[in-house]
Amino acid sequence: MEINEFAGKVCNAVGKKLGRAYKVEVREVQKNNGIVLHGLLITADSRNVIPTLYLEPFWEAYQSGTTLAEIVRRLVKIYREEIPKASIDMDFFRQFAEVSGRICYRLVRQGGNEMLLQDVPHIPFLDLAICFFYAYSSEILGEGAIRIHNSHMELWDTSTKELLELAQRNTPKLFPWRCNSMEQVLREMMTEEEYRAENPEGREVLFADNPLWVLSNAQRAYGASCMIYPELLKQLAEKEERNFYILPSSIHEVILLADQGMETPEQLKDMIAEVNKTQVAPEEVLSDSLYYYDFRKKNISIIF
Repeated sequence: MEINEFAGKVCNAVGKKLGRAYKVEVREVQKNNGIVLHGLLITADSRNVIPTLYLEPFWEAYQSGTTLAEIVRRLVKIYREEIPKASIDMDFFRQFAEVSGRICYRLVRQGGNEMLLQDVPHIPFLDLAICFFYAYSSEILGEGAIRIHNSHMELWDTSTKELLELAQRNTPKLFPWRCNSMEQVLREMMTEEEYRAENPEGREVLFADNPLWVLSNAQRAYGASCMIYPELLKQLAEKEERNFYILPSSIHEVILLADQGMETPEQLKDMIAEVNKTQVAPEEVLSDSLYYYDFRKKNISIIF
């Protein structure tokens, strides 16, 4: 059974389980980097929140031996217990003055996102694109993002230039940057026992001779956009008085490496490509390019 057939069977079974008061359908959802996922949409007359439950993880579970009946049971349980039951007033989203204070930006690659970029306001930046979203904060839904489309820009009678101006102010405020050593990041990912096993003497000098710094935001979500925060790279570079390479680790962070003449661009480029191929989910790849910040010229460029 292929995933399309699987999705159809799941859709029918979930619909029967929930009953006639619900409409259940499957739609293909365009994600980052050309990735298309199968979303199960459930509509109820009693609420205006239409959740999208992505079926790929359940497809993998089915391939590993989980029965279709168990998958349907899990999906229905998620919908009944974890999806907000109340309706949400979205009329505010029609008013530009109501949303302008939470319009932010994020970075995606241009290659592989051609179809997506046709439908959203964006600004080319090197081999990347600056796209926009509304950062919502709701007691019912929690924290999340609504991608801004060309239709929103027309509704609000605004321009890409105005969106950028707003996002340059809002994004650093709502998603403050963090720049930590690789040692600090790895330590956060380990338990104390794991850290002591890797570093029994308790020395924080793993990268002291060739320091790597991870730049992201406090939420560690789409934090690669920190590289375009106004004046941020200038501030970091002038503090060290040196140029640095920027390695696109993923859409969520970039790695800064001081240019000490110890690595060649070719080596770093190969490392980026290998990591993207083996360690990063396809929809989270930012770029295969190697960037360089020149603190005297105060600019970023692609060098390889």
